[in-house]
Amino acid sequence: MKTKEIRIGNRVIGGGNPILIQSMCNTKTEDVEATVAQILRLEQAGCDIIRVAVPTMEAAAALKEIRRQIHIPLVADIHFDYRLAIAAMECGADKIRINPGNIGSKDRVQAVVDKAKEYGVPIRVGVNSGSLEKPLIEKYGGVTAEGLVESALDKAAMIEQMGYDNLVISIKSSDVMMCVKAHELISKKTGYPLHVGITEAGTLTSGNIKSAVGLGIILNQGIGDTIRVSLTGDPVEEIKSAKLILKTLGLRKGGVEVVSCPTCGRTQIDLISLANQVENMVTEFDHLDVKVAVMGCVVNGPGEAREADLGIAGGIGEGLLIKRGQVVKKLPEGELLNALREELKAI
Repeated sequence: MKTKEIRIGNRVIGGGNPILIQSMCNTKTEDVEATVAQILRLEQAGCDIIRVAVPTMEAAAALKEIRRQIHIPLVADIHFDYRLAIAAMECGADKIRINPGNIGSKDRVQAVVDKAKEYGVPIRVGVNSGSLEKPLIEKYGGVTAEGLVESALDKAAMIEQMGYDNLVISIKSSDVMMCVKAHELISKKTGYPLHVGITEAGTLTSGNIKSAVGLGIILNQGIGDTIRVSLTGDPVEEIKSAKLILKTLGLRKGGVEVVSCPTCGRTQIDLISLANQVENMVTEFDHLDVKVAVMGCVVNGPGEAREADLGIAGGIGEGLLIKRGQVVKKLPEGELLNALREELKAI
């Protein structure tokens, strides 16, 4: 769905532009060195926009130096204190994330809006199921998709009435199907870009499954301009998962797709370790658009790898290097990974 085009630092979302991947640092923003180091790792993994928490004035002041050392837009996450939002923009935030409902009185929200207008900084209006207002919970008999949508649109309307429409909306819930329904509803009622994610999704396993299901349904309907896979752990894992979701849906091209067999009784090689090594190694080749197969046996491996550009298939302490279904050479198990890397370098 074509939404309003919004510029965030050196990136543009909405208006039919590609869906961008966002993450959030889990470092203390006041620790500039640690925060920058994490952001640079995220950039290398493919992060397009990064958000940091700004709970103190020290954190707001740190944004200036953080912004100087990174290469992607920096979003300041603000709760409760409107002065932190103003300071964050003055110190270089490319976007701010607020919930106007917890900023305070209208004059405080107006002060934030005025500063955003002065600096040309977009405001992301964020509403989570855990912060839904009591009147809306009572109106709808609990936390519902309808309540989330009404809350978000009310907040956007409040800022519009203050003379500003440089907005992005996010409505999140840890309930996957509630989140899906909310996005289906709001996409019919607003033209603002939508930031999509399943909040508090969980650990690597449960969080990935919930995010893949929820984001898959939402994005496949053409809804969403930026996404975040929220995981409890290293935020680099969020980027890996988000890229794979977009690629699986055909919404992002490029990068190496790795397919691997599930192992069976014929497997005579440490396939699980090898597949993980391959998956990590191919992140060096995001400029390519190829498929790599990692197969566990030389009986079916060449055939199963036929549709891949490159493949390796294991045997007893050795394996085959395969190119477009044809066996290129037989190698000791310990040389398979490097051989595959050299083939990728040659493309």
